[in-house]
Amino acid sequence: MNAQNIDRNLAGQKVIIAGGGIGGAAGALALSLRGADVTLYERSREFKEVGAGLQIGPHGVKMLQKWGLKERALELGYLPERMQFRDAITREPILTMNFDEEFEEHYGSNYLVIHRSDLLSLLIEAAREAGTKLVNGTKVLGADTEPDRVVAELKNVDTGEITHDSADLLVAFDGIHSVFRKHLVTDEAVPSAYVAYRGTSDLPTDPEMSELKDVVGYIGPRCHFIQYPLRGGELLNQVAVFQSPRYLRALTDGTEVPEDWGNNDEFREAYGHTNEFIQGRLDQMWLDTWWQMSDRDPIDNWVVSDRIILMGDAAHPPLQYLASGAVMAMEDAECLALFASEAAEGGQLVWKDVLEEVSAERAPRCKRIQSTGRFWGELWHVDGLARLIRNEVFRQAESGWFKYVDWLWGYDAERREYLRNPEKGEMPAELKEWEYNLYRIARQARGSSASEPITI
Repeated sequence: MNAQNIDRNLAGQKVIIAGGGIGGAAGALALSLRGADVTLYERSREFKEVGAGLQIGPHGVKMLQKWGLKERALELGYLPERMQFRDAITREPILTMNFDEEFEEHYGSNYLVIHRSDLLSLLIEAAREAGTKLVNGTKVLGADTEPDRVVAELKNVDTGEITHDSADLLVAFDGIHSVFRKHLVTDEAVPSAYVAYRGTSDLPTDPEMSELKDVVGYIGPRCHFIQYPLRGGELLNQVAVFQSPRYLRALTDGTEVPEDWGNNDEFREAYGHTNEFIQGRLDQMWLDTWWQMSDRDPIDNWVVSDRIILMGDAAHPPLQYLASGAVMAMEDAECLALFASEAAEGGQLVWKDVLEEVSAERAPRCKRIQSTGRFWGELWHVDGLARLIRNEVFRQAESGWFKYVDWLWGYDAERREYLRNPEKGEMPAELKEWEYNLYRIARQARGSSASEPITI
């Protein structure tokens, strides 16, 4: 590992990280590279990621390069030639985004797809090499902030033994069900009514897919289907996502939502209106588990105390439509390490001030990603005339699509652009009146607009 020009300004600072997923591993690495004494606690007995592939935009690849991991990540992953959006009913292409020399020159890096477990292993090993102490089988139950330190309460998942550890800072990368988030807001996860089925298979021996070199997304009414290569083109990653009628029925009827919404019976019925090619691929999906897609509403402040901050899914769990969850957590990690390092270099490292600055930069950024993700998912799944209009809009955007994603893929925490202008975190003015569909349905079901029919 050969990290790029990173000063070890945080030497002497002790940091506890709660959670050993991609975000926690990235946080441990970014802080350790700056010289911090980092201990990462993960409740599972081993470091593992559930699922298969994920996508990393050029801004994420540039962070991997900064941490000295780009070349290894490229070896483990795959560089798609383009991203294609196709209509799920007709299979016709409606938007192609080329990841060519112009793309690399514009964004300064590549677009990478990689297996979740491969990225996590890469980050964990790099953090270990950088000096992070990794502790499995230990859950962080909470923490108390004292004037000069934070004291974490720890539980051994095997023995139940309670111990404590103290540090200058605690970073809560403890996921969508974070124990620390409740200190800031009493909210719940928001189910989207969509579920994901995943599956991987051997790519070279698949006669239909062996020539696949792109990320391809078939988008259609109430469902979509994603395909792309992994592991140097040896593995095919496929994701089938659809809307659960049982979830919506419970929402509109005001009845209890069944725990198994999105089950195999619904899966088998979800794609009958799509192209026969998609229907022919569904038997490769894993049926023993499925993912009920949820997020949380954005929050404006991530600072739990003067020495505790939320990050990753604990702060901003997104829906999957912008393929940004992992990179958002990596951005959090780099932003925290960068801002703290610069404060220390100037002789003014006060964790309270650093955390407030990080939150002020990252919260608006992630709010925009979360909100845009909800809107983008609805746009993918429209039906009827709206679908035809959507397709034409996508076609018209193909000749100049950079301008639509510059805000997402052109980000660099060093610019502090959201800190300087928090309004960048708001949805574009043209979408100010947009309301998240699930909230509109719930509002109508409660009878606040009795004259307005409930539309799905």
